[in-house]
Amino acid sequence: FLLQQTQGTIFPAPNFNPIMDAQLLGGALQGISCEKDVLIDILTQRCNSQRLMIAEAYRDMYGRDLITDLKENLSHHFKEVMVGLMYPPASYDAHELWHALKGVDTEEKCLIDILASRSNMEIFQMKEAYLMQYNTDLQQDIDSETSGHFRDTLMNLAQGTRMEGYADPSTAAQDAMILWEACQQKTGEHKNMLQMILCNRSHQQLWMVFQEFQNISGQDIVDAINECYDGYFQELLVAIVLCIRDKPSYFAYRLYNAIHDFGFHNKTVIRILIARSEIDLINIRQRYKERYGKSLFHDIKHFASGHYESALLAICAGDAEDY
Repeated sequence: FLLQQTQGTIFPAPNFNPIMDAQLLGGALQGISCEKDVLIDILTQRCNSQRLMIAEAYRDMYGRDLITDLKENLSHHFKEVMVGLMYPPASYDAHELWHALKGVDTEEKCLIDILASRSNMEIFQMKEAYLMQYNTDLQQDIDSETSGHFRDTLMNLAQGTRMEGYADPSTAAQDAMILWEACQQKTGEHKNMLQMILCNRSHQQLWMVFQEFQNISGQDIVDAINECYDGYFQELLVAIVLCIRDKPSYFAYRLYNAIHDFGFHNKTVIRILIARSEIDLINIRQRYKERYGKSLFHDIKHFASGHYESALLAICAGDAEDY
């Protein structure tokens, strides 16, 4: 079982002075033309807890809310990046889920990205944040805005009840058999068993289950799921497997698709860069380069422009020559 050092790109700034930062931000936002470079220099070079202290100092100093001022002075994707940086991680997840569920169209891929990749603790905190911010229950909203086995699987993930650390070799072969049968028979009951195993077994256990699955079927579990199922249910199951195997690889793959497949799907790029900036963005960058030959830095530079590009590159950090 691979336990790897994960590393973000954003760290606490040394010699941090929230009052001075708040003053500089105030000046940048009050000017006749908003000094966007100052915003980038400060907000992308402080960690999230420092940004929250800056927001507090800003409120004390100007009697106004920093997020509101950013929203009023900025526009488009650049605004989304700067505002996104100001949310605590759990609130940011809640914010993204809310918009994915309550927007004009349900954004299934956003639901998949977040719920397939977060730990029990992260899910618990995001549900609390969701309730506080929107005065409604995340699971109720998932229940009313999605359907079928896709919904059942999301609901299961949103419980945040995955076992932790526990692994039992004797049941791994049994689980693998059930998964294999579920790929052959595809009844409602089999789909249910499939998602129950993928949503509730510990990571360590599932590593063994996937190995056993390969032994029984001669096939990789991802290929089997892709062959047997379709739609968002299939995408979600695959995302769960990929996140269990190697989360940074999953996000590298999602970023690559968001940059290349949809002609730069801005929301996805912004969400992943911000959400992973203090967790494993360095690892994501490494996987991206290994798998796709070009650095993430290079691809963002190629597709984004202006202050928006500068902000994304500052969060991404590093450069094509870093490897």
